[in-house]
Amino acid sequence: MAATRRSVREYLDTLDDAAWGAASETRPKFVSRSDPAAQWTGAHKGHAFFAYATNYLIDLDHAVIVDVEPSRAIRQAEVGAAQTMVERAQDRFGLWPERLAADSAYGSAEMLAWLVHDRGIEPHIPVFDKSARTDGTFSRSDFPYDHVRDLYTCPAGKELRPRQRVYRSSALLVDDDGMIRYRASKFDCDACSLKPQCCPNTPARKIPRSIHEGARDMARDIAKTDAYAASRRERKKVEMLFAHLKRILRLDRLRLRGPCGARDEFLLAATAQNLRKLAKLVPAPSPIPA
Repeated sequence: MAATRRSVREYLDTLDDAAWGAASETRPKFVSRSDPAAQWTGAHKGHAFFAYATNYLIDLDHAVIVDVEPSRAIRQAEVGAAQTMVERAQDRFGLWPERLAADSAYGSAEMLAWLVHDRGIEPHIPVFDKSARTDGTFSRSDFPYDHVRDLYTCPAGKELRPRQRVYRSSALLVDDDGMIRYRASKFDCDACSLKPQCCPNTPARKIPRSIHEGARDMARDIAKTDAYAASRRERKKVEMLFAHLKRILRLDRLRLRGPCGARDEFLLAATAQNLRKLAKLVPAPSPIPA
């Protein structure tokens, strides 16, 4: 009973942390009575189970683990853990990375904007984008955006302009989800021969654009460079460390409960991996002559 009370108190203490309770407002399907901070997940396409996620901040040049942070096993929590590690590495070690390589789980608009605008870090991250359509109609990528004039152009050459709060007002209407809606003229859409391929079920075509789309565009441009391709190759070092964590150190199952227990085990495992790396860098002593 004492252990359960301690787990619940530990869980309540983490509710405001970006990697824990504040990561998502969605209520989990199941909550563990003995370890309520653990996340019910079926991420590995198998049987669901309660788990934590370990997040590493790694120096790609030397494959050294700079920081480690546990989180709930959901994408939003892992993003919060990544921000915590970047801030901590800068505050404690004075490390200001020029680029951050990660998978698409970290490619949300908010995360990319935080990296670009708040931290000045190049995001070598695939953009998390679900705008592609599979019903045969035009996707958002078929509408070029003009940064100077702040408008989209449809495949027929017509303009989509941002919706405003008041007619002829300069104040743009930003939705609660941080999106600005760009809308075509109903007059243009009614007379367009491409309407069945564009907006067959609506009077006019609308395009949502995130207020952080500038950072997303920057990430898309970086993805076309040779430096981005090099970052993707170097990420294999990261995957190797996670494979070593599970297969060699056998940390596919935790021995301690609660966020503090997960943090202690992940930190010890990362320390062991760094010491193993250091041992390989130290030159072997010269043999003693007989």
